[in-house]
Amino acid sequence: MNKNLITTAFAALLLIACTGMAGAHFTMVFPSDSEDTVWDVSPEDYIASLGETKTVYVMWGHPYEHISFDMSSAPEISVVKPDGTVEKLTPEKITVPGQHEDGTPGDFVAYRASFTVDQDGDSIVLVKYDDADENLIDYCKAVIHCGLEVWEGWDSEVAKEQTEVIPYTRPYGMEEGFVFSGNAKYKGQPLPDATVEVEKYHTLELGKEIVEAAEEKFPYDPPMVFTRQVKTNQNGDFSYTLDEPGIWFVCAAKESDTGGRTIRGVFIVPVLDSFPAKGFASSAELQKAIDEAKSAAQEAKAAAEHAASSATASPAFGAIFVAIGLFAALVITMRRK
Repeated sequence: MNKNLITTAFAALLLIACTGMAGAHFTMVFPSDSEDTVWDVSPEDYIASLGETKTVYVMWGHPYEHISFDMSSAPEISVVKPDGTVEKLTPEKITVPGQHEDGTPGDFVAYRASFTVDQDGDSIVLVKYDDADENLIDYCKAVIHCGLEVWEGWDSEVAKEQTEVIPYTRPYGMEEGFVFSGNAKYKGQPLPDATVEVEKYHTLELGKEIVEAAEEKFPYDPPMVFTRQVKTNQNGDFSYTLDEPGIWFVCAAKESDTGGRTIRGVFIVPVLDSFPAKGFASSAELQKAIDEAKSAAQEAKAAAEHAASSATASPAFGAIFVAIGLFAALVITMRRK
């Protein structure tokens, strides 16, 4: 048999074997108003007003590439309220639109549940999902914040008998470029030298564009930018810079050493756009820039009039002074923006 043919066939088999392994599977918990907008999640969706009914949608897939899979079992969903009380929710089986690994569209099994935000502070939605196909059990947490300056409960331990990420950084009010730090625990004890995966969620169209760009720029290993990794220290501590706005997944894993299930703690971190926005100028700063620009223009005008009255000055010389003054005014204004 032709040697090149054998090599090509082997490469094709290897590619097929690796399909679907590019990104990490995550349990996704997205608050939404309806199934139609479930994928349009934003940091503001994790904020609630007192008395509001929140519906959370639970999906299974690759957030970065926007690839979906059917959930193979019903998740256990509960809400730990600011005062520590626990409300168990009843998951409802639904389907949501999504994308298969090969890029074709489809509908996928997911679940949803609702609860009323009846306390100021931070309610933690805890989802346990067991996926036999991936040999994983996820304990996924999402914080729903309610109340002006009632910043209590976001660091609560709610899955003490399993793998859990405890945040050191308050997980709301975070802007792009902030460092998220936390502690990974297993059964209440620090989880040392554990792998922590960090991945950002993308909508369908953006996910396709980002993956295509990554495959073109990093052909040797595109998934290295899909799923980032960091290790915990001996105390279970870790940190990572969340450099873009959006919804981030932070996942610490207790790898099985006995052939059993890998148990993971997943923590969802909503990240805001930079504030104040780049180029932001207050009204006072703008007014000062305008006043400085006017002053520069007046000085240029006076210099031009003086030059024009001189017997040795040419008309063009005065025009140059005006142009310089206007240019200086423009520069001052632009630097203030």
